Amino acid sequence: MLAYPKLILHRSKEISILRKHHWIFSGAISQKSDELKNGDLVQIFSAKDSFLGVGHFQYGSIMVRLISFEEVPIDHEFWTQKIQKALKVRKNLGLWQNDDTNVFRLIHGEGDGLPGLIVDYYNGTAVIQTHHIGMYKHVKEISAALQDVLGEELKAVYEKSAETLPKDIGAENRWLFGKPDSNQIRENGSYYEIDWEKGQKTGFFIDQRENRDLLARYSKGKKVLNTFCYSGGFSIAALKAGAEEVHSVDISSKAIELTETNLQINSGIKGKHVSVVADVVRYIKEIENDFDLVVLDPPAFAKNIKSRHNAVQAYKRLNSEALKRIKPGGILFTFSCSQVVDKQLFANTITAAAHDAGRNVRILHFLSQPGDHPINIFHPETEYLKGLVLFVE
Repeated sequence: MLAYPKLILHRSKEISILRKHHWIFSGAISQKSDELKNGDLVQIFSAKDSFLGVGHFQYGSIMVRLISFEEVPIDHEFWTQKIQKALKVRKNLGLWQNDDTNVFRLIHGEGDGLPGLIVDYYNGTAVIQTHHIGMYKHVKEISAALQDVLGEELKAVYEKSAETLPKDIGAENRWLFGKPDSNQIRENGSYYEIDWEKGQKTGFFIDQRENRDLLARYSKGKKVLNTFCYSGGFSIAALKAGAEEVHSVDISSKAIELTETNLQINSGIKGKHVSVVADVVRYIKEIENDFDLVVLDPPAFAKNIKSRHNAVQAYKRLNSEALKRIKPGGILFTFSCSQVVDKQLFANTITAAAHDAGRNVRILHFLSQPGDHPINIFHPETEYLKGLVLFVE
């Protein structure tokens, strides 16, 4: 019998849990202690007193996030086993001890059965990012488990949750273990400098790895526009593949500086590169109609359901402007990382943009997140990245 406080559900509200969905909404809970605090571990029971799982409690619409469907204590062995299972997936993907790519996502929230936890591996450095207080309380235990599982391959652990948690929690970004040998990583044979402490997310957009590789196949001899470029991943992929000219655009001057640094550390780049600090939405309305390939990879326009309509309109306007200006026979790589904008809605939005632009368009590829960002078949909310590769007549 576990020592965690019990929460009891209303009748028939256990169905989604029996189907391995990780969230329990507030309306499903029949009985709970008034002494519960945000982040407490709780055990869940059905109205008929059947054990259902263990999770983190938090006041709000999603009141419990389950981290186990088994009656087990949340201790060092639990974290070790979870990380071992996640690492096995990455080994099967060929990402572990890979000479060409030494950066990957090791833990992807609900995709690996651990809601609210992200762990990204950067050439010996693990960066932990938590998205709710319950998971934040375990960061030292998670760090210890990472050290046990990864052994000598792990040089350092950095905890970066200050940006993802409420300010009143007092989370601070900090080193939990060791110091990195280097902040340089490889992806598909290209090199990148990573800023874990001040960079976006955990330092790099790992989820676009396979899409950058695909873009490289279309880039030889082309003039490429990479918008919202951040650290220049798509730009470097295009240039190393033989692009004639690449323009990298971002509103952040620090992002452009990072792009230029990454260009300098990659040898064999012969094409011309132009850096532009600008608001992409305004900039794209003024470009010449001479780009063969355009990348639209904006930040999430919608963080929740309430903002979805405005986000869809923003995606439509942005893509319409790009479609109007791309050369005939051009290729558009367009993405959305807004989880509340699903694949069909995104495709419909891009269809509306094509109508608005008056261009005939063919879909060449449907794009998604790579295998180290796994989609939990029982928890479809883990699918967030979607993209289209379009041929524009």
